[in-house]
Amino acid sequence: MVTMDMSMESDARLAVRAARAGAAVVREMYGEPLARFEKSAGDFATAADIAAEEAILGVLRAARPDDAVTGEESGASGDAGAERRWLVDPLCGTLNYAVGNMLVAVNVALRAGSGITAAASADPFSGEVFWTDGAQAWVRAGDGADEKLIPSAGSRLVDVNLDPPFPHAPGFRAVDLLAAPEFVAGFRPRVVSSTLAVAWVAAGRRAAYVTDGTPGLRLESVHCAAGIALCEASGCVVTGIDGEPVHTGAGGLIVAADRETHDALLAMARKQAAAGE
Repeated sequence: MVTMDMSMESDARLAVRAARAGAAVVREMYGEPLARFEKSAGDFATAADIAAEEAILGVLRAARPDDAVTGEESGASGDAGAERRWLVDPLCGTLNYAVGNMLVAVNVALRAGSGITAAASADPFSGEVFWTDGAQAWVRAGDGADEKLIPSAGSRLVDVNLDPPFPHAPGFRAVDLLAAPEFVAGFRPRVVSSTLAVAWVAAGRRAAYVTDGTPGLRLESVHCAAGIALCEASGCVVTGIDGEPVHTGAGGLIVAADRETHDALLAMARKQAAAGE
């Protein structure tokens, strides 16, 4: 019998395997009556979130027992100052999933030192896994074939997350962006609240993604680390809503396939902010 030496498996491949383990649970439990666990006003987890996270953590801990982990549902474990920490969002798009919408993702990322060095975002229903080794990024199809992610603004489609909170209001509201004459003239809006929207920018399926509902993005954000790493490794332009680096604490996110698209959306955001002062 041949067994895998887990210590020889790369971090990127481990991230893919862990994300797939969580995605299998999410797919299997889809459509079932699910218990809900309230976390805060308007925010909850389902039994699928918890089961998917358990599956992911089982994979990670078996392969990297000395690494720290932060899970969306189970919180932080391991050394608080660990050099290596896995970040797990087992079901990004819980509200979508709970009402039978398949626009969800399973996110696994590794923060090693001062950066994200491996990450995977799995689509449980298409079977695709978007992944990066921190230098380049690919999408793996259900048959296991990898294709390099190449951003493109050609679609002119822009996903905008309209979920609260709105930390930059009244200076900036994502919903107002959709009605801006400059936006209407150059882009077509879509509304997706899931890491899939970010991965689609890296894959060239969307021109950009904008959200204001992520205050104080941190390097250890279980929600955003995988998506941001994918986009940066594929060559997208990624900043906060104010144009500053995403981990400066300003909040929000503009992810664009190219500099021209990013600058156009940033100019609209700044125009709103100036009008609201």
